[in-house]
Amino acid sequence: MMDRATLSPGAEDDVLPPADWGRRSSSPGNRAAWIFAVVIFGLVAGRIWLAPELQIQSLQAWTTVFVAICVQALPFLVFGVTLSAGITAFVPPEFWTRALPRRASAAVPIAGLAGAVLPGCECASVPVAGGLMARGVAPAAALTFLLAAPAINPVVLVATAVAFPGHPEMAVARFLASLIVSVLAGWVWLRFGRTEWLRIPGRPHAAQGGKWASFAEAMRHDLIHAGGFLVVGAMTAATMNVIVPSGWISSVAGIPVVSVLTLALLALLLSICSEADAFVAASLTQFSPTAKLTFMVVGPMVDLKLIALQAGTFGPRFAARFMPMTFVLAIGVSALVAWGLL
Repeated sequence: MMDRATLSPGAEDDVLPPADWGRRSSSPGNRAAWIFAVVIFGLVAGRIWLAPELQIQSLQAWTTVFVAICVQALPFLVFGVTLSAGITAFVPPEFWTRALPRRASAAVPIAGLAGAVLPGCECASVPVAGGLMARGVAPAAALTFLLAAPAINPVVLVATAVAFPGHPEMAVARFLASLIVSVLAGWVWLRFGRTEWLRIPGRPHAAQGGKWASFAEAMRHDLIHAGGFLVVGAMTAATMNVIVPSGWISSVAGIPVVSVLTLALLALLLSICSEADAFVAASLTQFSPTAKLTFMVVGPMVDLKLIALQAGTFGPRFAARFMPMTFVLAIGVSALVAWGLL
């Protein structure tokens, strides 16, 4: 065996395996993107050619609702993910510290309004908020942006207006309720939050491969992730419309408090992307506008995937306090805004 000391300079590196040793030639992201495209094509093709041949009326209704939600929401989902990936890749980190006031109490509402012009999905908002904290932005302001960006950005508001044609007040109510909840949550955390409850991530490193590589990777990840939750949400909404007895739904939907709490919990469990949740809410025709508004306000701020992401990024002690507080604020503010506008 050749002694390590006898190796010529640089020869030691030659015996190491190459960087791509043991890796497959095609990336998992590319394969996932193709799988997602095939699934969407299968849904549309099945609705055109298979559904008319089905003899079971309930199955026909299920496929109609399911495909309608997916096809309506998909363009907004793709557009929102594209904008979110562009902001992640091309907006310089120094922009945030220059744009926000140094005083935390004033930075909170500014960060909330920034969510109206800087689109981002729920998945992207968590690492963005962590990066803001790592760059010196006040945690309360970063958390406000975390809640506002996926809830009141232009893509979400346009999707809401399309999902509720003839009822522009739903988009207005969603904007106001979501913004108020975001700002209140930021101020509450500023007043009562403790440093030991929050684990601030380290300063992120620059991504390898340049900005366009970061853009492509962010878009591919968010599209597959959000698209999967969209399919699950559409399946659940279609199932509720077909399988759940109409009398049971009517009895639940007819009780104001119970109907609001039911859709709030449903939003938490479904974890639908904010660019698509309005179409699911619109399909729940048995429920009141207040309950639908609560569904759309709660979903982008409190759901299962966000609980996991926030616990992993900021620590479980933070998630155990911040998420319940946001959930309660979202329900209460939604009810008040709906009472005044809807």
